[in-house]
Amino acid sequence: MHRCAPPDAVVWPQDVAQVQELAALCHRHRVPMVPFGTGTGLEGGVNAVQGGVCFDLSRMATISELSLEDFSVAVEPGVTRKALNSHLRGTGLWFPVDPGADASLCGMVATGASGTNAVRYGTMRPNVLNLRVVLPDGSLLHTAGPGRHARKSAAGYDLTSLFVGSEGTLGFLTQATLRLHPLPEAVAAAVCSFPSVQAAVACTVQVLQAAVPVARIELLDEVMAGACSRYSRLELPEAATLFLELHGSQQGLAEQQQQAEELVRLHGGSIPAWARAPEERERLWSARHSAWFAALALRPGCQGYSTDVCVPISRLPGVVVETQRDLRDAGLTGPMVGHVGDGNFHCILVFHPDDPDEARRVHDFAERLGRRALAAGGTCTGEHGVGLGKRELLREELGPQGLDTMRRIKAALDPHHLMNPGKVL
Repeated sequence: MHRCAPPDAVVWPQDVAQVQELAALCHRHRVPMVPFGTGTGLEGGVNAVQGGVCFDLSRMATISELSLEDFSVAVEPGVTRKALNSHLRGTGLWFPVDPGADASLCGMVATGASGTNAVRYGTMRPNVLNLRVVLPDGSLLHTAGPGRHARKSAAGYDLTSLFVGSEGTLGFLTQATLRLHPLPEAVAAAVCSFPSVQAAVACTVQVLQAAVPVARIELLDEVMAGACSRYSRLELPEAATLFLELHGSQQGLAEQQQQAEELVRLHGGSIPAWARAPEERERLWSARHSAWFAALALRPGCQGYSTDVCVPISRLPGVVVETQRDLRDAGLTGPMVGHVGDGNFHCILVFHPDDPDEARRVHDFAERLGRRALAAGGTCTGEHGVGLGKRELLREELGPQGLDTMRRIKAALDPHHLMNPGKVL
């Protein structure tokens, strides 16, 4: 959705000392700086709208300070989610935040990423224990103090959370100390079909209210279910669908499955069978993670834009139904998918880039959806970030005082506005 804006130069620092040296040089000459991880962000966050130097941090890929006893590990920006979990294989631990893309973990910190497991394991924010940050002038900051990885702290301002979701506007995240989790003893996944999206979302709400400890609960509307079925060669009915996954002990899992089945049937849904073998579960979740490509396959030659709103669980059924009606009225192709366990959902809008009228309708719909979420007490972005496109919605969400406070923080850390200028604020 955002026009490409290349930088004037690209550098590939190999270690934190080189990041410091390069940042100090750019700061001295008042040159804009844009951090880059893997480039999987969705809101134009790595566009160099004022030129300057792109810092590609992908060659800093060290995994260190792994503590199995403390459930923590430190990673540099070149380490991706899959690379970390591959490194952890055999330890009994994993990092569960899964945004779909094999993103840089420091990039996931920068955008405040989330994903399919957030309903049980949380988003990036509670899973970050410490950050090593190179500030715009080249100085080094450890947000929780050098070498610290305590599970909690009441020591002053929460500097770590300040940088989570900062989208490269406050400094370079050159290392993140992350919280790890034990692998579950047993896992079961299922695909549940419903007579309507409203029934599927209502079932989600009741599953959460009944305290069924789901690890994942993902919604696909009728259009997306059909698209994923064809693209991934699954035999899914073209109906509103929930992908469910439960984590627990062998004994506890059987009870959880029974609870889930009862609630699904109560809302007119059906569960054909539970998949417990890793290969079966991987096949199901691969289809979910391929939803973007399945949506694009609905209109070959078109491009896509993913919306990203999050609302309180109680408001989710009404907002989803109203959004479907809005899509129909606007004449847009926008299959819906979402991490509905925490109220977050996306419409993948597929449109022809050479049709200005359709592009305008996509833009207008995305703004209406953002404002609909705000009116429901939600947020204009649950996980993708603000980037270039949601700055006006952020102002409406936080209000003048909130945005002014953010500007003051930005001015204190980056008085010359060199870090990723033009984003967020």
